[in-house]
Amino acid sequence: MRLNKYLALCGLGSRRKAEIPVREGRVRINGEKCDDLSRTVRDGDVIEVDGRKVERQDTIYLVLNKPKGYVCAVTDGRDPTVIELLPERQRMYRVFPVGRLDRDSEGLLLLTNDGDFAQRIAHPGGGIDKEYEVLLDRPPSSDSLHAWRVGVTSDGELLRARRVRVMDREPKGRWLCITLSEGKKREIRRMAQVRGYVVQSLLRKRIGKMDIGSLATGAVVEMPVHDLEKMIREGGAINALSEGEEDKWTASMNVHGS
Repeated sequence: MRLNKYLALCGLGSRRKAEIPVREGRVRINGEKCDDLSRTVRDGDVIEVDGRKVERQDTIYLVLNKPKGYVCAVTDGRDPTVIELLPERQRMYRVFPVGRLDRDSEGLLLLTNDGDFAQRIAHPGGGIDKEYEVLLDRPPSSDSLHAWRVGVTSDGELLRARRVRVMDREPKGRWLCITLSEGKKREIRRMAQVRGYVVQSLLRKRIGKMDIGSLATGAVVEMPVHDLEKMIREGGAINALSEGEEDKWTASMNVHGS
């Protein structure tokens, strides 16, 4: 197995992220420093990162309804992280968030220790759109809606929504349903700012065709990877059992098609 894949399976993030400590000379194999990304790991090899032995872990796949006030990071010196929302037994797997939601946003978030899965879901080439419900400070003009569909520039970066529509929801005209194909940093908030609007509420409603369903804020679902990927690609809603059964959160395959 190539070294970067092995490190990803040890919970160091995606394969690309796992390449960083190799390039920086922080990895040792059987006591010898290794900065060769093409190196093959064999049975019996002892792998260390920053002087600590790492080993392949069992994989775990979580779906969280992220509340406001938490950042999508494993550690942060200022704000609480989404990892702190997980039961201790799930934190032990050294999971990391797949993609991002900023501190003031909420909704569907995946966490795992499987770097390959994370890459399949988060990379734009995977074709997994994300859908958001967004409340603006005032109704957007038709020109602004058009601009977000064709693309606006922020800090030299082109930002563009795959779909934008006004929702039939109070307060009238201010709620938008926005679909994105990429997960650029604070993309929706930056798009709004370019046109002079302020985002007052932002909730990720769908990942692919998987809907947040009745999953309570702050609650987490643990799923087999096959069921999770099928739901993302074919459809379904995350549902939960009665209050007080937090360790028995379930996901039902309510397939609704495209």
